[in-house]
Amino acid sequence: MAKIPVLEVFGPTIQGEGRVIGRKTMFVRTAGCDYRCSWCDSAFTWDGSAKEDIRLLTAEEIYEELLEVGGNHFNHVTISGGNPALIKGIQDLVDLFEEKNIYTALETQGSKFQPWMTQINDLTISPKPPSSMMKPNLNTLDSVIDQCVHDTLNLKVVIFNEEDYEFATMIHHRYPSIPFYLQVGNPYLEDEVENHTDKLLERYEELVDRVMESDEMNHVYVLPQLHTLLWSNKKGV
Repeated sequence: MAKIPVLEVFGPTIQGEGRVIGRKTMFVRTAGCDYRCSWCDSAFTWDGSAKEDIRLLTAEEIYEELLEVGGNHFNHVTISGGNPALIKGIQDLVDLFEEKNIYTALETQGSKFQPWMTQINDLTISPKPPSSMMKPNLNTLDSVIDQCVHDTLNLKVVIFNEEDYEFATMIHHRYPSIPFYLQVGNPYLEDEVENHTDKLLERYEELVDRVMESDEMNHVYVLPQLHTLLWSNKKGV
C-alpha cells in the first residue's frame, strides 16, 4: 500500500472555507506543494521548516489515527496541504473512506489532476490570484476542471486587492456554470495579532461592498475565513 506524507491529523473542527464552510470535519494535512504563494498560511508544508514532522503513513494508518484523535465524532474528512493533488497514493485513502462511508473534501489550486479527485464529495479548486506571486496555467486549469465531476466541484478565489478581484471576475466568467466563491484574504499571519477578528471583518465588509456594486458578480458567494475569525492563526484547529 502506498505511503502518504502526513504532517498533521486533527479535529473534529469546522471547515472554514469554500462550499463546506461550517461543516464539521477532521483534517489530514499532507506535505508538499508545487506553489510558493507569498501569503501562504501553511508554508510549513513546503518550506522545509517542518520536514522532521513528516510521517509516511498508509491509508489504514491514517484512518486509525483519525479514529484515535476524533473517536466516533466525525463522518467527514478534509484532505489538506500543501497541494494533496500531487500525491497519487491518496487513491488508497479515498477508497478506504468510501468503504467506511466517510465524506471527503479537498482543496487544490488546479495545477494537477489525479483520478481519485473524481471520488471527492466536496472538491474546491482555488486558482491563485496575482497577490500570491504565482501565475496559474489556464490551459492546465481547463484540463483539470474538464476531468472533474462537476456535481461535486466549486471554484474559490482568495481576494487581497483589486488585481485579485479582477482575476476572480475573469475566472468566474471563464467557468460560469460552476459555483463560485470569493473569500477575503488574511494578510495578518503573525502568531499574535491585535484585534485580528476586527481587522478581518473590516476587510470582509469591504469585499462584500465591492461585490454588491458589481453586475459581473451576481451569481457568487462571498465568504470570510471562518476559522480565522474564531481562532486567529492558531494551528491544529
